[in-house]
Amino acid sequence: MSRPFKVLGIQQIAIGGPSKDRLRKLWVDMLGLEVTGNFVSERENVDEDICAMGAGPFKVEVDLMQPIDPEKKPAVHTTPLNHVGLWIDDLPQAVNWLSAQGVRFAPGGIRKGAAGFDICFLHPKANEEFPIAGEGVLVELVQAPPEVVQAFAALAASAP
Repeated sequence: MSRPFKVLGIQQIAIGGPSKDRLRKLWVDMLGLEVTGNFVSERENVDEDICAMGAGPFKVEVDLMQPIDPEKKPAVHTTPLNHVGLWIDDLPQAVNWLSAQGVRFAPGGIRKGAAGFDICFLHPKANEEFPIAGEGVLVELVQAPPEVVQAFAALAASAP
């Protein structure tokens, strides 16, 4: 089976809770992550602080999320590990190929994400039409910018 794309590495993890303040206490105050931005979306019912660990193309984003309205969906706080984001070298190719293999995607298609990269999500639950899914975990596919693709290629080339 020839795959027309590569998963390069982890781009982000997203952690949800009823209060970003409590999440920040651990991730920012105790563990020392830097808050690099904030993203608020009524449509996605999320208020998130975007934090970072690492540097350059190997930086991993840690999103600390709380719902704007705890009674509305999506309920970003009810699954503490909300989703894992993966750097993809060619997102459109990945979506086409994975769809053809029976992977279920969440509604919304490819769109701009909180960090400005093109993204889409694999659905956490399979169905009859699309029997492959995240088995309870939401997975975000993130288009890696050229410098990240190149850095991972250089890393792979230098590995023994």
